Amino acid sequence: MQIEELKNIVDYGIIGILVVMSFTAIAFAIERFLSYRSIKPENYESKTALELDLMRRLPAIATIGANAPYIGLLGTVLAIILTFYVIGEKGSEINPAEVMKHLALALKATAAGLLVAIPSTILYNLLIGKVDRLLARWDIAQERKEH
Repeated sequence: MQIEELKNIVDYGIIGILVVMSFTAIAFAIERFLSYRSIKPENYESKTALELDLMRRLPAIATIGANAPYIGLLGTVLAIILTFYVIGEKGSEINPAEVMKHLALALKATAAGLLVAIPSTILYNLLIGKVDRLLARWDIAQERKEH
C-alpha cells in the first residue's frame, strides 16, 4: 500500500464515514423531534405500541454516538502508522515539518470522531428525555380513564 493511498483512506474513508454518520444522526434526530410533536399518548391503547413508536431510530443515534470515537481512533492509528512509515523511509533526512503534517492528520481523525459523537450523544439523551415524558403522559392518561 502506498503512502498516498493510506492518507486517502484516512482523509476520504474515515472522515467520509464520520460525515455520513453525522448527517444520519442529525436527520434521525430531526425526524424524531418532529414526530414527537404529533404523537398523542392518550390515543394509544398499549404502552408497548407507544414505546415502539417513540423508540424508532433512537438505537441508531446511540450507536453512532458510541462508535464515532472508535472510527476516529482508527483514522488516528492509520495516520500514525503512516507517520512512522515516512520517518522509517527517510531516516535521518526526515523533515520535522512533514512529521508534524502527518501527526496533524492523525489528530484530525480523532477530532472528527469526537465532533460526531458528542452531538449524537446529546441528541440521544434529549430524545430519551422526551420519550420518558411522553410515556409518563400515557400513564397519566390511563389513570384518568380508570377513574
